[in-house]
Amino acid sequence: MSNGLEERSRAYAALGDPSRLAIIDLLAHGDLASGELAAELGLPTNLLAHHLLVLEQAGLIDRHRSEGDGRRTYVRRTAACDRLLGADRLPRPRKVAFVCSQNSARSQLAEHYWRTVSDIPVVSAGTSPARRIHPRAVEVARRHGLDLSDARPRLVDDVLGGDELLIAVCDRAYEELPAPAAHWSIPDPARVDRPAAFEAAFADITARIDQLASSFEGELP
Repeated sequence: MSNGLEERSRAYAALGDPSRLAIIDLLAHGDLASGELAAELGLPTNLLAHHLLVLEQAGLIDRHRSEGDGRRTYVRRTAACDRLLGADRLPRPRKVAFVCSQNSARSQLAEHYWRTVSDIPVVSAGTSPARRIHPRAVEVARRHGLDLSDARPRLVDDVLGGDELLIAVCDRAYEELPAPAAHWSIPDPARVDRPAAFEAAFADITARIDQLASSFEGELP
């Protein structure tokens, strides 16, 4: 039996449990903390831990500590899981907003890339904006055909109108905002401050955006 068939067999076996399938469904468009999953599904923590271990061993999820509240562990679907199951269709929003803590790298890259794949209006902002765009964010954007030279960090309260599909692209912003629609737990490349970290962040952001933009259905009313 080929490795591909073995991997698919393990994945389908892991998804045979209703609770594990529900976990995967909850993670379709964003990342959630273990505690959020337990609360949403009404599962005791020990049983949730078992289900997460099975899903992780099957290659369907991965987990990492929050860069904000270190007590939290965020869970996300893997690319292999997305290829296997696809994503649910979503109503087309009027506007999309990407938010991170400083609005100097991740949310700016998301905003500018979004414009290349969708005609839905987009903005970005920060919960504690930096004074300038991170130079390495400008560099990685330029390498991929995006221009951040005129971009400036902006405060959430000055940008958001309340009618956006709000996506927190970092852990700190997610933990500070009252109710974002989705959370993408993308590591802060500025903590490493190397080109490879910014490339990795850009690749993560663009892959998620490609999937999200292709999931919208219908038109604005």
